[in-house]
Amino acid sequence: MKNIFVKKIMLPVVLFVTCSTVSFSQQFNVLLFTQTAGYHHESIHEGVAAIRQLALRHNFSVSWQENARSVFNDKSLEGYQVVIFLNTTLNILNDEEQAAFEKFIKSGKGFVGIHSAADTEYDWPWYNKLLGMMFKKHPQQQTAYLKVEDSNFPGMERFPKKLLWTDEWYQFGEAKATDLHFLVTVDESTYSPNDDKGGIGMGAFHPISWYHNYDGGRAFYTALGHIPLTFSDQTFLDHIYGGIYWAATGKGL
Repeated sequence: MKNIFVKKIMLPVVLFVTCSTVSFSQQFNVLLFTQTAGYHHESIHEGVAAIRQLALRHNFSVSWQENARSVFNDKSLEGYQVVIFLNTTLNILNDEEQAAFEKFIKSGKGFVGIHSAADTEYDWPWYNKLLGMMFKKHPQQQTAYLKVEDSNFPGMERFPKKLLWTDEWYQFGEAKATDLHFLVTVDESTYSPNDDKGGIGMGAFHPISWYHNYDGGRAFYTALGHIPLTFSDQTFLDHIYGGIYWAATGKGL
């Protein structure tokens, strides 16, 4: 009789553990990549910490890597739904790693670029088109007004139509893709876009964030994120997570 009693009280415990495990399953897997071959942003560590907190808040997994060799191959990338380039710089992937990343996107998966992701892999035409526009120059850090161009995108729900913001205002070269959907611009009349090398800004339309479908997959980019404390701003965190969510799932539009 004693053995029968033990079996009866153990069954509910087993069921409870099983149900708890299922309820905490994560909705998608993110590779957070921060390798640099040029300027190393101070804000990288704040960005990593912020994205880890987003993962806890929104129930996704995140793996932080700084060495392309260990993860940019078909087998490793297969386990992720989106790759984030957080303040990467210059040439960071070799030919084999580039081929693996291209295959990843072509399989229907996503990419998120933050700030100096646009200062990365200039000599790789496929990446230039994935990103959409490449960094050219910037003036000194200044305060300016941001303007929402399109609020019909995940994470833009609470982004005000006009927002006073301080950052490093990237200027971009010509568009590398023709289907970019612009989300946010910066008003050059509210700061000085001139730099010490004769740069005079981008003019009346100065994009800061955009997204598009590309080569079977999805790409989102924001130029914000130079200053470390940016990654503790809730508006910016909503903006980033919206890009991650859409790039990983294709949902939200």
